[in-house]
Amino acid sequence: MKRQLGFAIVTAIFILVVLAALGAFILNVSTNQHIGSALDVQGARAYQAARAGIEWGLYQELQLASCAASATFTPTAVTLSSYTVTVTCAATADASGGPTSYIIQATACNQPSGGLCPNTTTPGDLYVERRLTVAF
Repeated sequence: MKRQLGFAIVTAIFILVVLAALGAFILNVSTNQHIGSALDVQGARAYQAARAGIEWGLYQELQLASCAASATFTPTAVTLSSYTVTVTCAATADASGGPTSYIIQATACNQPSGGLCPNTTTPGDLYVERRLTVAF
C-alpha cells in the first residue's frame, strides 16, 4: 500500500507540464497569426499608397507636363501617413517621330532609407513595400 502513495501527484505534475506546453504552443500560433494579419493590412495600405503615387505621377505628367525623374511624397490620408512613396518617371521619345511613351513607377514603403523607397540597406522585420508601374 505504501508503494502506491504519491502516484497521483506524479500523474498530476505530468498533466500540468503537458497542458503548459500545449498552452505555450497555442500562444505562439496565436501571436504569429496576429502578426501575419497585421502585415496583411500593412501590405494593403502600402498598395494603396503606391497607387496614390501612380495617380500623382500621372497627374504631374498629364496635367502639368512635368515628368520628374524622381520625387518623394507622403500621402496625407491618416491611414497612409506612415508610408513614404517614391515616384519615378521616364520619358522615351519614339525614334520614328511618333508619340513619346512614359513609364511611371511608384514604390511605397513603411521604413524608407534616407527618405527614399525601397529600403535596400536596413529593412526591419516588419518592413512592407509595394511597387506599381504604369506605361502609357
